[in-house]
Amino acid sequence: MIMSDSYFDVVVVGSCMTDLVSQAPRLPKAGETIHGHKFFIGFGGKGANQCIQAARLGVKTAMICKVGKDFFGDNYIQNFKDNDVHTDFVWQTSDAATGAASITVNDAGENAIVIVAGANMLLGEMELQQALPAIRKAKVLVCQLEISAQTSLQALQMAHDNKVKTIFNPAPAVPELDYSFYRVSDVFCCNESEAELLTGYSVNNVEDAHHAAQELLKRGCTAVIITLGPQGCVVLKAQDKTSTHVPSTAVKAVDTTCSVSPSREEAEERQRRSRHDGRGQPTIASQLVRRKCLCHLTDRSPDLTFAKVCRGHWWGAEGGSACHPR
Repeated sequence: MIMSDSYFDVVVVGSCMTDLVSQAPRLPKAGETIHGHKFFIGFGGKGANQCIQAARLGVKTAMICKVGKDFFGDNYIQNFKDNDVHTDFVWQTSDAATGAASITVNDAGENAIVIVAGANMLLGEMELQQALPAIRKAKVLVCQLEISAQTSLQALQMAHDNKVKTIFNPAPAVPELDYSFYRVSDVFCCNESEAELLTGYSVNNVEDAHHAAQELLKRGCTAVIITLGPQGCVVLKAQDKTSTHVPSTAVKAVDTTCSVSPSREEAEERQRRSRHDGRGQPTIASQLVRRKCLCHLTDRSPDLTFAKVCRGHWWGAEGGSACHPR
C-alpha cells in the first residue's frame, strides 16, 4: 500500500473499460450483419482516459478503480504501469468482469456503443477509505459518473473536506443529479447535452451555454466549464458576471468514441442511453496539467486554449487512451 508521505498531483476516482472496437463502412441496422475492415482492443473508460492523459502530459498521477480478476483486468493494470500511473489503488475482484465497451465506428467517425460496467460498479466506501491517504495529499481529485454515483460523491466529499481541489465530470449525465455534487465541485465540467439534461435549458451555442452555466453555478459549484464540440467551450466562475469563450481548432473526426458527437441530436440520444462518451476528458486532463495542479482553478480562468489543442489531437485519432497526446 502507498507510503504515508507519498503525494500525487492528480488522483482520479473512476472507471476502466476495455474497448472492443470494430471499424466498418457504416453502422449495421437492427438484426443486420455486415463486414468490417479493422478490429482492435483498446483501453477506455472516462476515469482511466482522464488519468492516463494527465500522466502522459507530465504530472504524478494515481488511479482509484476496480477491474476484474481476468485477462482484461491484468492488461489494464499493466497499461497503467506502462503510462506511469500509480496502481496501488487499482483493485481486482472475482465478483465481476472488467468493464467492457463494444464499439462500432463507421467511416464518418460516428459510433454505436454498448457498455457493461462490470467491476466498476463494485468500487465503494471500503476502497475509498484505503485510498484516503492519497486523496488527502492530492492537489486535485477528479470524478465522473461511470462508477456508482454514491462512490463518486463520497470521493469528492473526502477531497473537499481535506481542502483538495475537485473536478467533477457529470457523465453519463443523470437528470436528477444530487445537489451535493455541485457543492463539492470546484470545477464542474460537462458537455452541452449534459448541461441540457441537468438544467432543462436548450444549449445550442455560446450564449445558451452561458445561461446554463449560470444555472449550474447557482447550485453551489465554484466554476463551470461547458464543452461545445466544434464551438469550443465556455467557462464561468462564481465571482464573474460574464463567461469566457474559448474557440476550438477545426479537425477532421476519425473516431468520436472518446470525443465529440457528430450532432447535438445524436449526443442527446446517446446520453439517454448512458453511452460511453469522453468529449470533456481531454479538456479536464489538460487544464490540470497546464496549471500544474496548483489550485488556480478557482482563482482565475483555467487555460483552456491548451486544453482545446489536446482535444483537437484526440478527435483526430483512433479511440480510447491510445490516442492521448504525449
